[in-house]
Amino acid sequence: MTTLLFALSLISFWLISHSPIDPVQAYVGADMTRVSPEQREQIAAYWGLNKPMLEQFWIWLTSLLKGDLGTSLIYRSPVSSVIAERFMASVALMASAWLFSGIIGFSLGVLAAMKQRTWVDRLIKWYCLTLASTPTFWFGLLLLIVFSVWLGWFPIGLGTPAGTLSENVTLLDRIRHLILPALTLSVLGVANVALHTRQKLVGVLDSDYVYFAKAKGEKGFILFWRHGLRNVALPAISLHFASFGELFGGAVLAEQVFSYPGLGQATVQAGLQGDIPLLLGVVLFSAIFVFIGNVIADLLYNIIDPRMRKGETV
Repeated sequence: MTTLLFALSLISFWLISHSPIDPVQAYVGADMTRVSPEQREQIAAYWGLNKPMLEQFWIWLTSLLKGDLGTSLIYRSPVSSVIAERFMASVALMASAWLFSGIIGFSLGVLAAMKQRTWVDRLIKWYCLTLASTPTFWFGLLLLIVFSVWLGWFPIGLGTPAGTLSENVTLLDRIRHLILPALTLSVLGVANVALHTRQKLVGVLDSDYVYFAKAKGEKGFILFWRHGLRNVALPAISLHFASFGELFGGAVLAEQVFSYPGLGQATVQAGLQGDIPLLLGVVLFSAIFVFIGNVIADLLYNIIDPRMRKGETV
């Protein structure tokens, strides 16, 4: 894990350093014409942008080993504070989308497999294949136009009502602003889980022991519960926890479409303004985020199927 984080940091730093965006110009903004060359050099020296790339990376790496991720250029605050604050805004979005996409995707996959070669199976496959080829930003814009602009059922964007103090924002207000972004992520995340679950369950239903169970009179939900659930649950869990990276990437696009003030929107702003410390911090955080998802999946394997524990035979 340490080697992976180091490689990600080095590659990300190299890519960001070769970006055409001038971080000093992005830092100053519209007042760049009023900044003299001497002031520009002072700004670059203050942030360490006048040093060679390897030296900048070494300074950042030594600070990281001390627990310091640096200071964000655009937020003027520690990177760790920015990530913590923005992630708390994004965690409700990603958690709700991840949970609903897993439950709905698994249920649709099971239903399609149990009703294979029927109109139900064909409808679910068509639905999933259509969603799998739908861009996140396009689907988000579609929901925004229909439910916010035309019907007026939900707010157009943001995480809270505009012009309202944080202490006056109610839980219902936050939920109303969360529904469309979460729906965008969860609906698009259904396709992979559903198609994968259907394929695995179809293979299980065609096995010899299932045919034997059918010969004994088992069918429907009882057949699935006794012989199919454990065999399809493990692959579904593995796929869904491995989708943490896709979930994070989808959250970036969804938060931009709905102007949701989460970590994804902060990542886009950091990229557009050349905020190297914040971008590197997000890269490390996202890598750890995906790693934790895989670790949780491994732990759940042992809970769902005790036969996978070390030292036990199947």
